[in-house]
Amino acid sequence: MQAIEEIGASPFISGFTLQDVHLDNGITLRVASGGEGPPLVLLHGHPQNHVTWRKVAPILAKAYRVILPDLRGYGDSDKPVSDAQHRPYSKRLMAQDIVLLMARLGHARFALIGHDRGGRVGHRLALDYPQQVTCCTFIDIAPTATMYARTDQAFATRYFWWFFLIQPSPLPETMIGHDPAFFLRKHIDGQLKTPGATSEAVFNEYLRCYQRPEMIHAVCEDYRAAATIDLQDDAQDADKRIQCPLQLLWGGQGTVGNLYDVVETWRDKAISVSGEALPCGHSPQEEIPDLFLQKVQPFLKKVL
Repeated sequence: MQAIEEIGASPFISGFTLQDVHLDNGITLRVASGGEGPPLVLLHGHPQNHVTWRKVAPILAKAYRVILPDLRGYGDSDKPVSDAQHRPYSKRLMAQDIVLLMARLGHARFALIGHDRGGRVGHRLALDYPQQVTCCTFIDIAPTATMYARTDQAFATRYFWWFFLIQPSPLPETMIGHDPAFFLRKHIDGQLKTPGATSEAVFNEYLRCYQRPEMIHAVCEDYRAAATIDLQDDAQDADKRIQCPLQLLWGGQGTVGNLYDVVETWRDKAISVSGEALPCGHSPQEEIPDLFLQKVQPFLKKVL
């Protein structure tokens, strides 16, 4: 088996090609990549895949080598068998995937932008591999441990899936599997506040992956890990700080922006923190891509 298998041109992201990259830990990630320059990794969240970056990646690729993986468990990447501790879907192992991916592609150091679950992977990655990460941008998240610790009725109501998906298998898997299109539509429509931000073609691409039973189970395992093994890893590393510059962007119309002082939640997690709210919901890269780029590009230029 070749370490990197060529798939072809991306049907959703202009100028990007698709590859299956086989990592030294046995995981294969589906990756879209394009552009030339310093390496920049963009990590998607739930329930999307790398296609969430379709509106911004071609612009960023004018200045950077842009790498867009599907996280393990998502999209067309591998969905490994889990265990009782949910360790295979821990952010620690998901972060390791990205370091191994970038090493396979020939990049020892890289910048990172992470949305939603991708930001949580990025948090762990920056803690575990400080020498590899030059800067981070996290989109629409407060730290996982903070959000669980401050849980109240408002958060539990707005982010009900944080408590639904962690229920023991096969309860959430069976319920979502009964009508994955309904669950996916309600999830995206509830979080994004900009009508038309997700076209029907893109929704169907997300659904193509999301309706697979193995992905539904992997998503649940991702959230189960976040409520168990990830919290244990965070507690053990409570004194560690993100060493590189950290930029925070969040939707002013979304749950995170309404319930938290986002920058404050990261003050004791990183050495250098800056951030601001944007006029959108959960996914600025899809809802307001031009403004998103206006905020991200100067930060990257200053650091890289």
